[in-house]
Amino acid sequence: MGFSNFVLLSSSPLMIKSVLEQSKRFQIDPDGFFKSVEVLRGLGFIDGTVSKVLEGFPGVILMNGKEIQRRLEFLAGIGIPRDGIDRVLRSFPGFIGFGVEDRLKPLLYEFKDFGFSVDVISREIIKEPRILSMELGEFSQCLEFLRTLKCRVPIKEKIFSEGEFRAGFEVKLRVDCLCRYGLIRREAFEVLWKEPRSIIYKVGEIERKIEFLILRMKFNSRCLVEVPEYLGVNFEKQIIPRHNVIEYLRSKGGLGYEVGLKGLVKPSRLRFYNLYVKPYPDCAKMFGRFSGDVKVQSRHPVGLWKLFKPQRYPESKEDVKNTKLFMESLG
Repeated sequence: MGFSNFVLLSSSPLMIKSVLEQSKRFQIDPDGFFKSVEVLRGLGFIDGTVSKVLEGFPGVILMNGKEIQRRLEFLAGIGIPRDGIDRVLRSFPGFIGFGVEDRLKPLLYEFKDFGFSVDVISREIIKEPRILSMELGEFSQCLEFLRTLKCRVPIKEKIFSEGEFRAGFEVKLRVDCLCRYGLIRREAFEVLWKEPRSIIYKVGEIERKIEFLILRMKFNSRCLVEVPEYLGVNFEKQIIPRHNVIEYLRSKGGLGYEVGLKGLVKPSRLRFYNLYVKPYPDCAKMFGRFSGDVKVQSRHPVGLWKLFKPQRYPESKEDVKNTKLFMESLG
């Protein structure tokens, strides 16, 4: 009942589900959603975009055309073209639910207070519409964090590779990620401060590491506050092999003490190998590095030291005689 009008849309099961849930919640006939469809179509949006809005923000049914129009005028007012507005609605339809005066404009002023021009702001919003989801004051906290961050130059260059504005938003995403796993915001910033490499990793990679930490390694997520280095090391090459070695030794009773997260992550690869792999040949294959006939190569090619060796000059008899006379004069 009431869905005949939606046949014209590129509807998805998720959109139908959202429509039904919103109808039940507010006791609205599903046909009421078609009014919003007509409003969005009247504003020039194609059915694909309308479907995304209904799927991601079914609360649009409670808004009238003027309210929707004001949100779109805000985007146009900061220089976002028509196709850019369409991208914002597709990627982040929840934007329609934000008030212009109490949320969007103050957020724009916050961006400007840090010296970003409207052109930069609009360009970044088109690239990543979720920037509009930031709470007031959140961007300031993230950017001030970055401007006082101390780390190696190559890491800092990667963090700011897409500009300072985007870097601030990337910090926000990682803080949110850590908070979803039980850390408070202060602890999340502390982890990023101590391990800036985690800002370089994608959020999905960080989530995979944390889930492995909790589900497989049986550690609490709050261990990250004490050992933030865990998020900065390579998952496939370091975390998994070391975990497999420790678990194998623990199952065989080869460990005389408990190895915590710090003992698993912090030792260098060579030190970990010497402690837990070299004495137990069975662990060589699961660890990989330094096992078997693999040799640790020197950091410089053989013979490079010769380039730094001072050049020797042949000494004549006259040079020897002068040197002896000089030394005798000192005596």
